[in-house]
Amino acid sequence: MLNFLKRISLIALATGLLVSCNSGTEKLQNPASDQPWHILMLEAEMHRNPEAWMLDFESKPKWNYTHGLVLMAAHKVWEETGDQRYMDYIKAYYDDMIDAEGNILHNFSLKNYNIDHIKPGINLFDLYAETGDARYLTALQTLREQLRTHPRTNEGAFWHKNVYPHQLWLDGVYMNTPFYSRYGKVFNEPENFDDVLVQITQVYEKTLDTNTGLLYHAWDESREQAWANPVTGHSPNFWGRAMGWYAMALVDVLDYFPTDHAGRNEITQILNNLMDALLAFQDQETGLWYQVVDQGNREGNYLEASVSCMVAYTLTKAVNNGYLGPEYMGPAQKALQGILDKLVSYDADGYVNLNQICGVAGLGGNPYRDGSYEYYINEIIRSNDPKGVGPFMLLSMEMEKAGLHLAKQ
Repeated sequence: MLNFLKRISLIALATGLLVSCNSGTEKLQNPASDQPWHILMLEAEMHRNPEAWMLDFESKPKWNYTHGLVLMAAHKVWEETGDQRYMDYIKAYYDDMIDAEGNILHNFSLKNYNIDHIKPGINLFDLYAETGDARYLTALQTLREQLRTHPRTNEGAFWHKNVYPHQLWLDGVYMNTPFYSRYGKVFNEPENFDDVLVQITQVYEKTLDTNTGLLYHAWDESREQAWANPVTGHSPNFWGRAMGWYAMALVDVLDYFPTDHAGRNEITQILNNLMDALLAFQDQETGLWYQVVDQGNREGNYLEASVSCMVAYTLTKAVNNGYLGPEYMGPAQKALQGILDKLVSYDADGYVNLNQICGVAGLGGNPYRDGSYEYYINEIIRSNDPKGVGPFMLLSMEMEKAGLHLAKQ
């Protein structure tokens, strides 16, 4: 907290310096720069958000999955470049969020059983390995403890949050399973992989539409929610980003699953099935995906950045790692080209923007979100939302691994 208080007093000054000179984050005066897109985007985000807690348009520090996502991508950029500014940016966030005893501060509370709060912990593995700081280990153990006691459905899948009882959301699979798998690998808890498989397969089975292969946003075991089908329990529409979260979870947990675990084959099969289903709805002109995936021709629907980045990232990483055949790289490349041509712009100073990102979407709550088509298309749309920015950087890095460096046309 002291670090935060010291730095917050300098933010206005720091922002002024970033605008007026080349100290700190350099301006990108040349939009035709041959730097990879993930570096251009990270530099732009550090310019827009001099402190990492400011990501996601926050006015005060918050333990949030969006910060974990962008900083996970930033850590990969640091690994690639060795630029210490990136590591300092990441570490400062976690040092504001975790006190001297390893307690997670601000809005975190284990008793809330919010599955979203697991995601920021993914970067603590690296910080602990790189620094040996016991605070990071304590915070990791706290998040692991949440998963030990987190409420579940009758068949063993985690509720999305305590305030959303009996509900499985596609989003939640990404929020917990990469962390859960990595914890199992790092701390020798092989039983974690069996439980991760339960999370992945339960959500898939409960949300799957067998006609299209697409996944509904959520499922209510109790059938009490107004958005839930009284027979099947699932929500009424196929929201793009929800499937994007789930897809990224599939390809990321395979980084940690033992090669001899039978669940690898099951996860890989689900990955193949979902990618085939989504590719059937890829916009042929732009290579992008719609906010409500299966209703591209309906009034009010729009080509949305976060789902397009997430699906393209999943495709690219899956091809790079051999989970999908090389024929899937073409659709991924087409998607990235569409993102660059249709959704990426530059501001007056040459910094990269990613546009047309759905700001938020959920179900239930107050005011009540009914999961209707009209609900999804009328949520706020904004630029540089971290739920698009993070996957954009991850996609760029996977494309570079594949030897593909695309330019705006």
